[in-house]
Amino acid sequence: MSGQPTARRTVLKGAALAGTAGLGAAACSTESKVGHAAVPTPTAPVDLGDPEDVPVGGARLYREQRLVVSCPAQGSYKAYSAQCTHAGCVFDKVEGTEGHCPCHGSRFDVTTGQAIQGPATAALPEVPIRVKGGKLVAGPEK
Repeated sequence: MSGQPTARRTVLKGAALAGTAGLGAAACSTESKVGHAAVPTPTAPVDLGDPEDVPVGGARLYREQRLVVSCPAQGSYKAYSAQCTHAGCVFDKVEGTEGHCPCHGSRFDVTTGQAIQGPATAALPEVPIRVKGGKLVAGPEK
């Protein structure tokens, strides 16, 4: 009978470790959308304000709208979702033309949408953008 408590303890430890490992995997899963938008791009037009707020040769993060907009040349704009393709976190900052995800350290080129540092590997979804009535408007047309 002395072997039985040891076996039981081993089984219980294994079950506890498996549960903990499962939680860790779920927290880092690319399928996790907890607290994040299920659709990473706007489904209606979004007014972003003055186009001059986006520096030529640079980019601006619109965190509340989950968008990042770059301006490669005067009057030319590109927009992408600012929601990381790894686990759905929204960028916390843009430095130059590089978007930073605060959750797991992924970095994206916000002029192309391409992932440049993992764990994310998928590109950011592009969002249509235009100047309408003197304002930047992102998302689908009405």
